[in-house]
Amino acid sequence: MDVIRIPVGGISLAVRLWAGDKVPFLLVHGLASNALLWQGVAEHLASAGHAVAAVDQRGHGRSDKPDDGYDFATVAADLAAVITGLGWSQPVVAGQSWGGNVALELAARPHAPLCALVLVDGGWIDLSHFGSWEECEQALTPPPITGTPAAEMEAMLRQRHPDWPESGIRGQMACYEVRADGTVAPWLTLDRHLTILRHLWEQRPASLYPLVEVPVLLLPCDDGSSRKREQVAAAEAGLRRSRTFWQAADHDVHAEQPEKVADLLLRCLDDGFCT
Repeated sequence: MDVIRIPVGGISLAVRLWAGDKVPFLLVHGLASNALLWQGVAEHLASAGHAVAAVDQRGHGRSDKPDDGYDFATVAADLAAVITGLGWSQPVVAGQSWGGNVALELAARPHAPLCALVLVDGGWIDLSHFGSWEECEQALTPPPITGTPAAEMEAMLRQRHPDWPESGIRGQMACYEVRADGTVAPWLTLDRHLTILRHLWEQRPASLYPLVEVPVLLLPCDDGSSRKREQVAAAEAGLRRSRTFWQAADHDVHAEQPEKVADLLLRCLDDGFCT
């Protein structure tokens, strides 16, 4: 695995890259997350001979952190620029959570540069049930974390996710900068987090489904929410070609069960669904 930087629109994005000669995969993380949470999935795909790239989106992880460009048009353009920068043709693009909504935005473009789309507990996220942006902001603003000792943060994560593999814990810790005093701070600042959340509140995925021409694999995590069931059903109804596998897992199923997620992706390649 190598870490490279790819220039996109005046900034550069950090990309973790695994070599391979089979159909490539671009893996896209969620809000306030980072590329390393995809490590387990990427390693499993690479072991099957596939080229894999996991990108830190702008403002996240080791990528540049500009003050602007967090709207869907720009972050989708970032993904297109990464695909071009890698010299790839028609990869499978997999996005988790907000990253799924970003990947959907890319797939809905005319002549989208991908052969298939994978939505991992995201892509159908529609926050319009909040009556106003202020209500959404109040409900979804993240709790303060800055200043927590890194050792305490890691212990909390291990207690919260006792069944996660080590790659998942390392990936979750990589969401934070460990500062000189041994405390952590999110790589994604609060103001940028809320800017992205505002754009997510404004996006309407249902308007994009009919524009997606490639096959779409849906991997929703069953949290008992009727709203999620309705949103996934709307995606299934709006997309031209889709296949759904519900998961009994955390929202970060790609970190919790990386081999299972990778195997589902490979299965849909092997049986021709994603090609």
